[in-house]
Amino acid sequence: MAIRRLPDQVINRIAAGEVVERPASAVKELVENAIDAGASRVDITIREGGRSLIRVVDDGCGMSPEELPVAIERHATSKLPDDDLFFISTLGFRGEALPSIGSVSRMTITSRTEDASEAWAIHIEGGVVSGPEPASGSKGTRIEVRDLFFATPARLKFMRSERAETSAVIDVLQRLSMAHPGVSFTLNDGNRDRLRVMGKQGDFLDQRLKRLGDIMGREFAENALPIDAEREGIRLTGFAGLPTLNRGNAMMQFLFVNGRPVKDKQLTGAVRAAYMDFLARDRHPMLALFLETEPRAVDVNVHPAKTEVRFRDAASVRGLIVGALKHALAEAGHRASTTVSQAALGAIKSEGDVASLPLSAMPQRPMGGFSRYSGRTGGGSYNYQAQPLNTGMAEQAYQFQAPSAASQNQPTPNSDIGTSFTDAPTFEPAAPASGSYAETNPTMDQTAHQLQSYPLGAARAQLHETYIVAQTDTGIVLVDQHAAHERLVYERMKEAMAETGVARQGLLIPEIVEMDEEAAKALVDRSEDLEKFGLVLESFGPGAVAVRETPSLLGEVDVQGLVKDLADEFMDLGGTFSLKEKVEEVCGTMACHGSVRSGRRLSLEEMNALLRQMEATPHSGQCNHGRPTYVELALSDIEKLFGRR
Repeated sequence: MAIRRLPDQVINRIAAGEVVERPASAVKELVENAIDAGASRVDITIREGGRSLIRVVDDGCGMSPEELPVAIERHATSKLPDDDLFFISTLGFRGEALPSIGSVSRMTITSRTEDASEAWAIHIEGGVVSGPEPASGSKGTRIEVRDLFFATPARLKFMRSERAETSAVIDVLQRLSMAHPGVSFTLNDGNRDRLRVMGKQGDFLDQRLKRLGDIMGREFAENALPIDAEREGIRLTGFAGLPTLNRGNAMMQFLFVNGRPVKDKQLTGAVRAAYMDFLARDRHPMLALFLETEPRAVDVNVHPAKTEVRFRDAASVRGLIVGALKHALAEAGHRASTTVSQAALGAIKSEGDVASLPLSAMPQRPMGGFSRYSGRTGGGSYNYQAQPLNTGMAEQAYQFQAPSAASQNQPTPNSDIGTSFTDAPTFEPAAPASGSYAETNPTMDQTAHQLQSYPLGAARAQLHETYIVAQTDTGIVLVDQHAAHERLVYERMKEAMAETGVARQGLLIPEIVEMDEEAAKALVDRSEDLEKFGLVLESFGPGAVAVRETPSLLGEVDVQGLVKDLADEFMDLGGTFSLKEKVEEVCGTMACHGSVRSGRRLSLEEMNALLRQMEATPHSGQCNHGRPTYVELALSDIEKLFGRR
């Protein structure tokens, strides 16, 4: 067949296949146009996941009747004033969205500028245009897309369920709303509002954190570390969650470049490198990072959907992200997320708690002591014998809670509490035994009161030879002694490695590893970095490297597998993650075996020394795998548990 030019409708439908992959893609393009038009409010309505209806209404600058016919032509845009594709400061710039969507749907655009007396509308059905014509409408633009893909029914077969398509639309809007906290967004699916976020006021960083809290949850807002760093004209802002606030997937990681949501392997790899010391490989942090750079330093014209970008200096961007995140995590010190204490309180308040039972269902006991029980029941609870409820119990309970005259001026003893409750005839508190902690150790008691002002407080007891109980001015702290000391040992090992380097073991016969020529070159180019981690290699002709030394910490290692994995990571992410992880995994194992074990009884001085070291050691709030090393319970929360608040 002779070469011929395709009809415009076919060309538009081909473009639609690239730009409009699913309803969420159409929503993304239309909402980006609304944001570029200066809208302060964008309302979206969808039906059947966007298949039967997509309506986007904004209060932006609008379009004149002369602009409407041009807006639906291919490669027509108002966002390239100098026709410079390397200086793009808006979200949309290709001029393909409206004609592409109109070629596969029934679309109506109604728009009105601020100084116009009426609105104008234009209709496109399967690429056929009619109008413009006068219409009613307020300032801004309203776009209705009905029967998406009716002109290309084969595309309908590839659409997923209504729930899946709606979820994709929500994800798109959440990402756009994070990048533009000053804009209000609503999404209605015909039954209810699936998303409603109002434009935030005040300082921009405060706006952003409030918007992130709306999308990512209150827990993230309470446990987010602020990020603000700059290098070579590139600025990184945003918020990153503490390591103890993590997820099983990377769905809660959001990356933006000049206000544009992107998915970039280089940026994702940088986040992974920054959190490598604090999380297990299958756990992922929660964060939202915003890169701002000069438009010429980044190419956003890589992918039709504009979700991928290419940086002029990718290494500098990656270094900025890793450095900023590590600096923020170091400044957090021993802090752990509040979700740890909330989970503990939630477990105490769990369903079936005695406090939540009606009075008639609670086990009864005589005033002189505990009632007898006949044995365990099948549900694991005790089968108490019913006892009559004593009259005046409330008054006696109140009397029991009131401090006695003897105890008002004397601290409660730590041990040797005197007469047990089971032998006591009444609920009067036991008098302090002679030789109590306060009497025999007045200096130590005074020191303990001073230590309470420290972040992790003063050690008071050890439970099950595993957990340290400390008292602070505002609550109590429960510390896992093994996990805490493991982090301390691990940090000391890292410092020693940074000073002396990783010990290496030489191979009697160099190992030759064959691979692709590009992969081999990537390894040789980064040989200096690899040498810092104990792996010494050199080029062995095209498509091969010779490995002469390996990290001694790894012992006998599969050199072929290790080097090939490193080559894959260099080609994909540009990092040395697998080697770092192997070395750090061994360090973590050594730290585990060299730390205080569970079951070891510690003296009060040892417990306090451990608490002080935790306060002075970065990242001591979590172990090497992101698990918390301590739980802090505020006194106010404890009082709520007992109904005092």
